[in-house]
Amino acid sequence: MPVRSSLGLATAIAGALVVLFLATPIATLLVRAAGAGGIGAAVVDPAVQAAFRLTAVAAAAATAIGLVVGVPLGYVLARGTFRGREWLEALVELPVVIPHPVAGIAILLAFGRLGPLGRLTGASLVGSSAGIVACMLFVGLPFLVAAAREGFALVDPRLEAVARTLGVSPLEAAVRVALPLAARSIVSGAVLMWARAVSEFGAIAVVAYHPRVASILVYDRFTTAGLAGALPVAALLVVVALLVFTLLRTLARPLPALR
Repeated sequence: MPVRSSLGLATAIAGALVVLFLATPIATLLVRAAGAGGIGAAVVDPAVQAAFRLTAVAAAAATAIGLVVGVPLGYVLARGTFRGREWLEALVELPVVIPHPVAGIAILLAFGRLGPLGRLTGASLVGSSAGIVACMLFVGLPFLVAAAREGFALVDPRLEAVARTLGVSPLEAAVRVALPLAARSIVSGAVLMWARAVSEFGAIAVVAYHPRVASILVYDRFTTAGLAGALPVAALLVVVALLVFTLLRTLARPLPALR
């Protein structure tokens, strides 16, 4: 009993410290913004509306592209055994650890007017909505691929083998058997990718400072008007993030068992 009591006390203190450390800055931000009456003003501000609309649409576009290319890759990483798989996984996860201004510089060099992909396509992503989507895709895709990989890994391969004995192709077995069973993980990954895309700042600041997304608008108002100008938009971003992660937790909750 003393050991168990000591363990419970230690975990309670550690948990309280973590909650205090994480919740205090967020709560202070929201309280200060609400006290100044700024959140309501930010909601009706045309510049804020335009920035949030661009952010949401660009993040949705990046997530849609991520679903098209990331889900098949997640399936390959979950099922495939091939030479260089570890290198491929490392490459996919690399954007998570690269400082985001560095990611922006890399995208700028590749997709700029003089970059290899910029020359190939004949278009530059600098200062465009397409550049914003590219940055969001670069930083958010690893989360979707990881979620898809884990979702497919939890699906028993024997179920697909049974489907193939009934005459379906490997592609049909993957789409009709594995994909529905992994859908919950994929949706969670898509929500997480969208949220990560919405919060991106460093890469976008390098590639496409204009037109302004929400994170760029917060920084711009902080540098021009100080805390008073940045607080309303920052608080609104925090509220959106809380709503998104509430949705993510709901999606991750196990389904009730059938009786």
